[in-house]
Amino acid sequence: MNKLKSTNYSSTAPKILFSTLLIAVVAIGLLHLFTPGDYIFYHNTYRRLSYFPIVLGGLWFGVAGGLGIAVLSSIAFIPHVLLYVGHGTQAVSELMEIVLYLAAGLLVGVISGRQTRLRERYQQLSEKLQASYVRLHDETAQLIEAETRLASAQKFSALGKLSASLAHEIKNPLASIKGTAEILREEFPKDHPKREFVDILFKETGRLHDTVEEILHYAKGRPQEREEATETLAAVAHHVGALLERQLREKQVRFILPENGEPQHLLVESAKFSQVLLNLGLNALDAVRPGGQIWLLAESAADGGWRIAVCDDGPGVPEAEKERIFEPFYSGKADGTGLGLLISRKIVESYGGSLRATDRPGGGACFEILLPAKNDAGIGQTG
Repeated sequence: MNKLKSTNYSSTAPKILFSTLLIAVVAIGLLHLFTPGDYIFYHNTYRRLSYFPIVLGGLWFGVAGGLGIAVLSSIAFIPHVLLYVGHGTQAVSELMEIVLYLAAGLLVGVISGRQTRLRERYQQLSEKLQASYVRLHDETAQLIEAETRLASAQKFSALGKLSASLAHEIKNPLASIKGTAEILREEFPKDHPKREFVDILFKETGRLHDTVEEILHYAKGRPQEREEATETLAAVAHHVGALLERQLREKQVRFILPENGEPQHLLVESAKFSQVLLNLGLNALDAVRPGGQIWLLAESAADGGWRIAVCDDGPGVPEAEKERIFEPFYSGKADGTGLGLLISRKIVESYGGSLRATDRPGGGACFEILLPAKNDAGIGQTG
């Protein structure tokens, strides 16, 4: 609407200005016509007033405008000139006024035209400079983004080299720990109250061993291909709860598992999902206050997929932080690495799913995992 008004104004303004100048010329001509010839002072005043519309015509409309108004002023001046025909030098003086009208209109028009062309050139130059500034700003933003990505890539490269070195150093002691765990398993029968903890030690040692092997294979450029063991989500959740038992007890936090039986119907890769749920559980444990609660929720979706969530009654995640917490090396904890949530999201995405931070309706945060109905990564509905 505003653009339409501006267009209409720009098209009608020149017509109004030219009409105003034309009225002024006609008015001055009528003053000459109806003022007696012996009123020399008044006619000299009218003669000089004629220069105003001529100059304005040249300024506003260039050479064509200046000459046009000068011609019209000359025509309006002719009845006054006729009064002095036969008066010798006076008649010549009146005719020279017409020549001066035309000269003034031409001169002002030429000067105005040059100024208009200069203004247009400056306008074009300004537009080019503005376009160059915008392009430079965009290129600078792209350069900064590229530098940020390069710095992140360099961090990952250094982390990869460090991880490979650490994995190599950890491998041998880990094998010794695993061997010790096997000996301990033989010492505790299945009905022994400590047997569960020995099984956890053996299982977690095996998971660490597999992780070390995977890091070493990736470092050599040959990703390890092996079939992951699968378990129900309920079994994995119970395992993670046992791993967190000491921290939960020390902080007097309750870890509440689903009561709807849904986790019994979902098979997942035990090692990777243990890592995901353990990372989310540790984050929730850090967030809640003593005496707080953590919930594991699981339900099947209408499209056959699954929704799994780890929720807590802590302070929640600020809106501005909900994506930043998944960035590498970004952590709100003084001793955090900033990699736990990133790794968890990568694992979930490898199944074709997604991991995001949301708000818990009753207050607190939820980390929601959405899994598709079909995938090739070993998760799915049980019989």
